[in-house]
Amino acid sequence: MSGHASVEERVDQVRADVAGLHAELVRYGLVAWTAGNVSGRVPGTEFFVIKPSGVAYEDLTAGNMILCTLDGTPVPGTSGAELASSSDTAAHAYVYRHMPDVGGVVHTHSTYATAWAARGEPVPCVLTAMADEFGGEIPVGPFAVIGDDSIGRGIVSTLTGHRSRAVLMRNHGPFTVGRDARDAVKAAVMLEDVARTVHLSRQLGEPVPLDPGHIDALFHRYQNVYGQPAAAPSASAAEAPTTSRSA
Repeated sequence: MSGHASVEERVDQVRADVAGLHAELVRYGLVAWTAGNVSGRVPGTEFFVIKPSGVAYEDLTAGNMILCTLDGTPVPGTSGAELASSSDTAAHAYVYRHMPDVGGVVHTHSTYATAWAARGEPVPCVLTAMADEFGGEIPVGPFAVIGDDSIGRGIVSTLTGHRSRAVLMRNHGPFTVGRDARDAVKAAVMLEDVARTVHLSRQLGEPVPLDPGHIDALFHRYQNVYGQPAAAPSASAAEAPTTSRSA
């Protein structure tokens, strides 16, 4: 997204991105019926975009995504503002207010991750893929009821100072964060994958934990070396923001 785009252009882009990313939750089997949600911060503004409550995934469009202020209030007069926003809006808003580097938040009820949340048990870091993506175990957050910012408070208190971009909210399900909405969806996909694999490994016996030093090295490599290097900017694009490396 160009750093020179107008606020309206940035809002439109995030609306389109967030609407489209909900299909990825369905594609990867992370949600059932209308459960779950994706939101995205509008870069350089005090707004974020989130889906409406209880609307079927196949009916989600850029036009019915809801633009909210960082206190979770829909912006009057904007497209979708007449709809009720996701029941997790206050939680997402709290995360955006208190974690300024977060640009996307995702909530699912994906089967294996939610099963760990129901047990109130962290997913131990016994896979290199976990070390790569999350830098350690997947922590458990406190139980909190839906409807206010209690879930958001639990997410922030659990993830602050933690390398993981995923938290298992006790008896509820997973939330993931990322530098943008797509990155948060990626974390949700990877979380379910490792939650499933670790669960299956435990059916065969206790998994072998990774050495903390290896976890640190794997996390550093994946976050800073893995993938294609960003292309050097041309003279005409000298002021354009660089593109983050993706997995």
